[in-house]
Amino acid sequence: MTSLSTTRTHSRTRVWLAPLVYLLSGGALLGLSTNLAKLAGDIQLSALAFLFWSISGAALILLVLAAFRGNLPPVNFRTVEYYAISGLLGVAGANLLFFSAIPHVGAGFVALIITLPPLLTYVGALALNMERFQMLRAAGVISALAGAVTLAFHKFSAPDADYLWILLALIGPVLLAIGNLYRTLRWPEGVSSDALAPGMLIAATIILLSVGFLPGFSLSVPTERSLPFLLIALQAMVFAGQFLLLFLLQKSGGPVFLSLLGSVGAVVGVPVAILLQGETAPEGLLLGTLLIGAGIALLNIGKAKQAPNKIA
Repeated sequence: MTSLSTTRTHSRTRVWLAPLVYLLSGGALLGLSTNLAKLAGDIQLSALAFLFWSISGAALILLVLAAFRGNLPPVNFRTVEYYAISGLLGVAGANLLFFSAIPHVGAGFVALIITLPPLLTYVGALALNMERFQMLRAAGVISALAGAVTLAFHKFSAPDADYLWILLALIGPVLLAIGNLYRTLRWPEGVSSDALAPGMLIAATIILLSVGFLPGFSLSVPTERSLPFLLIALQAMVFAGQFLLLFLLQKSGGPVFLSLLGSVGAVVGVPVAILLQGETAPEGLLLGTLLIGAGIALLNIGKAKQAPNKIA
């Protein structure tokens, strides 16, 4: 009896501990990513070029790891569809909007609005019967969203607010929320996360390459200095870790828990933007951070309570 009780305790611990580790690690990389994008803009490296070459490098890193493990991305109609739509929604589309907006609205603001997908994801998951309503988890999502809204409100009310870029940047969280739901609904059966991640990034690379051929866009990198190449290499490693953790979190935590990546990213990204990039601290930063932290805690507790009481 004692052995069974101990086994149940360990199982419940694994249910919430692994997703929490993935969440905190992936969110930290996400917060770092937005700040690297600002640095790229400061040295005149275009958002498209920085994103394309970084994603290409991340795809190569994950592809090599997958080959080393003997787990290359499978190629068939079902998986190609998955790679293409996931790459468009969660990588190419959302990140191109975010990276393009950063020079106009700041890395701190972009780090903040990436906290917005939880509510959209949660509502969508409830509507599609992917998530069972639970008061604690709903309160966690609302708390995290309230923290983001508190911080974003002051950005809109600033006298020098660039409303066009603010609105364009806000399309990004919508794409992320749809991507969160899509990846869970259409996850190819029997395919692991470390095989899907490089497939998605390869698809995103192809999409960004096609954008580079459009008028007014360029994939060129300034060659006068080595700094652009160093930034691209660093961002590639960040992306590789970020998207591998994203799939691990998607599988273990579900789409709603996954959507809290942005909340953790904001907690990391905003202070970095303030302390290292010289951006002005948003008003309401303390309250917003506390609300976001409370949201993560409530959603995590709610997930632990959903763990089955018996061991399969």
